[in-house]
Order: sequence, then structure tokens, then C-alpha cells
Amino acid sequence: MTLSLAKGNHQARIATSPDDLTAAQRLRHLCFVELPGGTPRPDGLDRDAFDALCQHVLVEETATGRLVCCFRLLPLGGGSEIGRSYSAQYYELSALRDFQGPMVEMGRFCIHPDVHDADVLRVAWGAMTRFVDGRGVEMLFGCSSFTGTEADRYLDAFALLSASHLAPKRWLPRVKAPKVFRFAERLRRAVFDRKRALLAMPPLLRSYLAMGGWVSDHAVIDTDLNTLHVFTGLEIRAIPAARARALRTMAS
Repeated sequence: MTLSLAKGNHQARIATSPDDLTAAQRLRHLCFVELPGGTPRPDGLDRDAFDALCQHVLVEETATGRLVCCFRLLPLGGGSEIGRSYSAQYYELSALRDFQGPMVEMGRFCIHPDVHDADVLRVAWGAMTRFVDGRGVEMLFGCSSFTGTEADRYLDAFALLSASHLAPKRWLPRVKAPKVFRFAERLRRAVFDRKRALLAMPPLLRSYLAMGGWVSDHAVIDTDLNTLHVFTGLEIRAIPAARARALRTMAS
């Protein structure tokens, strides 16, 4: 599908060439491998077999063409195709096979670490909203990553997730990965500092939660990328009306 969105100093578009994809893979390597202290790739690119299956969205500075943000999208016809997703490598997602309606997995979302303009995230979500509306998507999902594999750094964040943002039982992902942190079990009824919890969460996850998103009851410990990640789902119809209007304003 065609996707082009310009707002302020930034524009979003679908990657159309091998060079576009390479630029996204290079930014991903910086954000997901180099900065967290993961295992470096010899070519300096973060790539896998899913890249060929996905559409890749680039957010660039309008004046210079500099790539400042990227993510990839894997459309699925419904829950019966959930096994094709990247997330299915790490989570047992059989509960979601019964989900009726189009879905899309958003992955490898990253913003260049030197960029601190809030408009970048707004343009990215505007582009995502165009994609979701254009496809009639009913669920958006993916993995939200915390830097590092030491869960104790994020106990407040995990306690908040356990208390308020667990997936509905009918969709709850089960454990599949060999190394996980079962935060819902460990932190049940734990006392936490809400402000500290929100500050510790990645911005993408905070955005999901603000729209009514939910997470798995455990985090996967990914030593290759040196991250902890939680499965994150968002049913589009659950987005509060005011938030949905704001998203569509960003997408217009």
C-alpha cells in the first residue's frame, strides 16, 4: 500500500528500495545491538528472515533525508496466522488463534538515540494509524523491549504492568522461551512507585498502554540482543475515543 505522511520537519514513507532497507537495518543495529551491548553483526546490520515478509516504514528529516526512526509491519489475516509472526518465536500464542479480524505485528521500532524531537514519535504513530485504518486492522501487537537483561532494574515497571496491564485471560500469551522473568507471579500485590515505573518503560510501551494496550505476564530474557521484552497487544476498538481522534488528526 502507499503510505506517505509529512508533519513539521519529518516525513514517513514505506521503504521502496534495497538501499532503504539497508538504512533501516543499520539504524536497527545501532539501537538494538550496539547501544544495549548485544552481539555485534559483522556487517553492522540488524536483519533476519522476517525482513522479506514485512513492509518497512521510514521516518526521515524532511530537509536532509536523514533517517531518524523506522519500524516494520507484518500484516496477518487473523489469529489463525499468528504462528507466522516474529513474536511467535518467543511466546506461545495459541490463545490468539481465535482472534477474528485483520492483525498487524509492529516490530523493530526504534528512534535514533541522538534525536529527541517528540514529533518523530507523533509522525510514526500517524503513519501507523494510516496503515491500520487503510487495512481495517483490528489488533496491533509486537514485542516491547527494555534495555539489558537485569529485571531488578525494572521492578517498579513490571509491578505496574502486573497490577494494571496484563492481557485478558482469553488472549494471554504463555511461556515458550527458555529464559523468562515471570513478573506477574513474582510481583503480585507488590508496592511500587508509579512515576518511577513509567519513566523506566520504553516510550513505545507507554504509548501502547495509554491507548488501552496489554502485555504478557512474563518478560523474555533475550541475551542475543541484551534485552528484556514483553508481548504487547492493542485491540483497536479498545482505544479511547479521544485518543483515537488524536491519532487520526496526526494521520491526516
